[in-house]
Amino acid sequence: MIDAAMIFAAGFGTRMGALTRETPKPMLPVLGRPMIDYAIDLLKDAGVPRLVANTHYLADRIEPHLARQGVITCREDPILETGGGLRAALPRLAGDPVFTINPDAIWRGPNPATALAKAWRDEMQALLMLVPSPDGLETDDFSLEKGEIGRSGPYRYTGLQILRTGRLHEIPDDVFSLNRYWDLLAATGPVHGIVYSGDWIDIGRPEGLAEAERLLRA
Repeated sequence: MIDAAMIFAAGFGTRMGALTRETPKPMLPVLGRPMIDYAIDLLKDAGVPRLVANTHYLADRIEPHLARQGVITCREDPILETGGGLRAALPRLAGDPVFTINPDAIWRGPNPATALAKAWRDEMQALLMLVPSPDGLETDDFSLEKGEIGRSGPYRYTGLQILRTGRLHEIPDDVFSLNRYWDLLAATGPVHGIVYSGDWIDIGRPEGLAEAERLLRA
């Protein structure tokens, strides 16, 4: 059982324009609910007992909401990106491996966190949830062959994974992306992935909010 999850909620949401001038991106509403609540629901429904979220931008406007949801928060100053933020939160996560999830996405179909947990094996270093590129381009995040991922291929990373954290200390910088950690892991063994069987929408820009609502209404 994966006992803990990290929710990345510290970003500035600059691509959302004026919508995030006074509201942190994870609090933007999708069908009347903060988008981060959908990520929290997935993790709770998958039986993950300990949820941690990093905060930074407009932290005072998201932390009370997360506290009501039972989510532990750790405020970053300065912002540490995904890899640095995960490493800083390890004392609060108190487990290994952990889920990590980006809250700016909407899923429709089987619970992706449950699907990852079922596919996880103890010998794995990381297990990423992928979706096919909508245009089939070979320039998206990853390739996938026999469950092992490589760089540059027709699959896109969804922002949800199970990850072993024990080698994060090997990266010397305080601020770094999880992309660097995946490369470090891949240098000594495979990094794994599975493809989500349902629908997934990335809320990267303002128009993504309407697309996510259409997906949920369908």
